[in-house]
Amino acid sequence: MLWPILILLALWALGLTFNFAGGIIHFLLVVAAVLLLVQLLMEKKSTTGPPP
Repeated sequence: MLWPILILLALWALGLTFNFAGGIIHFLLVVAAVLLLVQLLMEKKSTTGPPP
């Protein structure tokens, strides 16, 4: 899970430095952050079972 985040951050940094692909890099970063948040919330929800 850490590798996709690092790759997206590297692409985002390249986009800021070289103006590569315009605003799509920022859009992809926002999408990645939202997906990460959703995944973390779903993992937390799925690990909690019914009370004993």
